[in-house]
Amino acid sequence: MEVDEEVPASTSPEEVSDLVPDGQTVVSAVNAAPVQPIQPIVPPVVVPPTIAPIPPPVLRPLAPLPVRPPVLRPPVSQNGEVRMSDSDSEHDDLGPNRTATGSTGEYEVSEESRFIRERQEKAIQELLMKRRAKALAVPTNDMAVRTRLRKLGEPMTLFGEREMERRERLRTIMAKLDAEGQLEKLMRAHEEEEAAASAPKVDAEEEIVQYPFYTEGTKSLLDARVNIAKYSLVRAALRIQRAQRKRDDPDEDVDAEMDWALKQSENLVLDCSEIGDDRPLCGCSFSRDGKLLATSSLSGVGKLWSMPQVKKVSTLKGHTERATDVAFSPVHDHLATASADRTAKLWNTEGSLLRTFEGHLDRLARISFHPSGKYLGTASFDKTWRLWDVDTGEELLLQEGHSRSVYGIAFHHDGSLAASCGLDALARVWDLRTGRSILALEGHVKPVLGISFSPNGYHLATGGEDNTCRVWDLRKKKSLYTIPAHSNLISEVKFEPQEGYFLVTASYDMTAKIWSARDFKPVKTLAGHEAKVTSLDVVGDGRYIATVSHDRTIKLWSSSSNEKEHAMDVD
Repeated sequence: MEVDEEVPASTSPEEVSDLVPDGQTVVSAVNAAPVQPIQPIVPPVVVPPTIAPIPPPVLRPLAPLPVRPPVLRPPVSQNGEVRMSDSDSEHDDLGPNRTATGSTGEYEVSEESRFIRERQEKAIQELLMKRRAKALAVPTNDMAVRTRLRKLGEPMTLFGEREMERRERLRTIMAKLDAEGQLEKLMRAHEEEEAAASAPKVDAEEEIVQYPFYTEGTKSLLDARVNIAKYSLVRAALRIQRAQRKRDDPDEDVDAEMDWALKQSENLVLDCSEIGDDRPLCGCSFSRDGKLLATSSLSGVGKLWSMPQVKKVSTLKGHTERATDVAFSPVHDHLATASADRTAKLWNTEGSLLRTFEGHLDRLARISFHPSGKYLGTASFDKTWRLWDVDTGEELLLQEGHSRSVYGIAFHHDGSLAASCGLDALARVWDLRTGRSILALEGHVKPVLGISFSPNGYHLATGGEDNTCRVWDLRKKKSLYTIPAHSNLISEVKFEPQEGYFLVTASYDMTAKIWSARDFKPVKTLAGHEAKVTSLDVVGDGRYIATVSHDRTIKLWSSSSNEKEHAMDVD
């Protein structure tokens, strides 16, 4: 800075000292000049020094503040809609140097956020696809499902695929095509092709494979249905007439008869035990007069035994696999055996093979004769049961209806109905005169292995792997009573064949038990086997019960009082 050089002549030391900056030494002029007389001091007028103006400071530019990166929030799904922020005012709070999340301005979406967004979009697409698939109409018949898959250009079946899995695969494919807008176009094209192919030629219809909901029966099946209807109507009329007579006749005492039958069954004791085969036994059946007993074993050999001595009469050899069941004809001296070689065979009592029934695709389980003796029913693990003509060996009926293997089959004593049970925990009642399934009995929670009609005409007993025996009333179409019968699965159930006064069950707990048909209370336990009891049969008048087991023995249980005057009256 510049200071003015004009300094007045009379400047006092005090003034000089005021002008000298601090920290500098001032040399007094008094010492150098002679002493003058003191004059009165007149204070001079002090002119303040002129100071140059200070220039304004130069402002340096400040460093820019660090910009905080935007916080990327994953999209929030609300009611199926994707919302990218938590509030509507979020974009209003963004500064001038910031851009909205998800914009392609300054910032890029991280890989994690992109992955989350793609995953959520994929989940939404899958949800919409499932909703669309649920609304589609998919055929329930397996053959129709296969046909639809073929029309859509997809494989009809995959390795190890079941019916429900195939149907779900068709639903998924149809939903995907519907989402792409190709389903209606594709189905319309196929319909036009079929119409064009069938229009010019009438014979072309025969070449097109059609899968109707029902299968047209043969002439022999129609004749069999007519014969069964005629036979059953007569039998039913006789049964009703007999029941009315018992109700109205004062000389008939049904309760006394039942008490006598239950007392006789209560007196059953082990009468005979005989080794039946080298392998475990799996089936037994009495002849119509009770003089013969037939057995089947896992060796594939059937045997005939005389009663009541249990002496072997003949041997039935012909099966190549294990025999699974045996049944005597209720009319003729014939018997049939079932085997795991997928065949059933008809024999006479001399051990000669009369006929072979072939057609099943898997091993057979139980078999049973129709009360007329003209027809044979077989249950198989191919999920079907079949009706055969005993005289010709022709397959009259192939009946589906179970979702898993069919194990047991029984015929109503009138001959009008058939009942089947299987590993799908279901029992079905079929009308043989029309071929319809008239009743589905649901109640068991595990596979049903045994089934039997009562001679009274309206009771049906089933036993299964849930250790219970259920008695169904066909009139009410519901379960009448549930018997917690055994501590292991029930392999066979049989009503007493004359009047149905008691019920017998066989079980894998090595016992057979007798139950009253009046209140289904236990009457007698037949204990004696050392292994699983696989089958049983009751003779016509209820005097004998035979059981076979995996311990390879036949055990005959007889009443201690077999006097003729106490024999059950047979009408």
